[in-house]
Amino acid sequence: MKALVKETPAPGLTLREVDVREPGPGEILVKIRAASICGTDLHIWRWDHWAAGRLRPPVITGHEFTGVVEAVGPGVTTPRVGDHVSLESHVVCHTCYQCRTGKGHICQNTRILGVDIDGGFAEYATVPAENAWVNPPDLPWEIAAVLEPFGNAVHTVYAGVGVEGRTVLVTGAGPIGLMAIAVARASGATLVVATDLQPYRLDFARRMGADRVVNVREEDPVEIVRELTGGQGVEVLLEFSGNEKAIHQGLQALMPGGEARILGIPSDPIRFDLAGELVMRGITAVGIAGRRLYETWYQGSGLIYSGRVDLEPLITHRFAMADYREAFELLERGEGVKAVLYPEG
Repeated sequence: MKALVKETPAPGLTLREVDVREPGPGEILVKIRAASICGTDLHIWRWDHWAAGRLRPPVITGHEFTGVVEAVGPGVTTPRVGDHVSLESHVVCHTCYQCRTGKGHICQNTRILGVDIDGGFAEYATVPAENAWVNPPDLPWEIAAVLEPFGNAVHTVYAGVGVEGRTVLVTGAGPIGLMAIAVARASGATLVVATDLQPYRLDFARRMGADRVVNVREEDPVEIVRELTGGQGVEVLLEFSGNEKAIHQGLQALMPGGEARILGIPSDPIRFDLAGELVMRGITAVGIAGRRLYETWYQGSGLIYSGRVDLEPLITHRFAMADYREAFELLERGEGVKAVLYPEG
């Protein structure tokens, strides 16, 4: 089969022929129909500090993908051959403390498809059967491909007591931030404010349901939030940017007693005033990692299947897998939201 492989510790990927691995016990073989490029894939493409410290080439990349079950290994009863599936990217051990106490999404021994083990930028992928989420056969392939990152947005919005009847600030209008805006709107938030640096992304934030967008190059988001909330600040911060300044602004825009749910990951350690920004203001800060297994999949797929959230506007570009360089370069320039690769063209 053809696959996109990180062959050496250097920038770029290579499209080459590799063997298809037959499924072993507890595994399935998926014929991949669509795969979406994630921010993590861009880190791997660039071969930046994070990628150099994490990957051990060679590895087939890609962890947001969907397809049809082609074959099943011994002992597999579900899914079945012919099922349309999306894939949870976290392969967990089931034996660590976190797995055995209902927190498998932060398993101590997690391996990630397309990062630690072969992933989905290929014509076929052999994966654990338990990682397959069966979709209705009429769900569009590109939507099925992005259910995995959509789960990150759902997990962030639904952490704590959710957002129903509450005011929300979304910092960072990248793909997952945009998805979170749609989830917050569908889940009954009374006010959704979104911040970013790029007018392109802020336009999408409006389309996904933000009541007010703030270009932080031109306006002070803290002042805007206070104007919109009668000086109180928002009740919930959903942080997706990983930017130090944006994180400080988000915390300042929270009302005392508010909740900060943080998915964005800074490139380097950051400094903040623990007492002034968190402790003395009674802020609850929650780190969001991946998706709750598999609670978030039920929540997210319900929002998609019911039509309460439409992700179609975020699929801005579609490419044959052979044109992967064009797709990665476009996203590097910030000219798209989600780009989907199709192995069959």
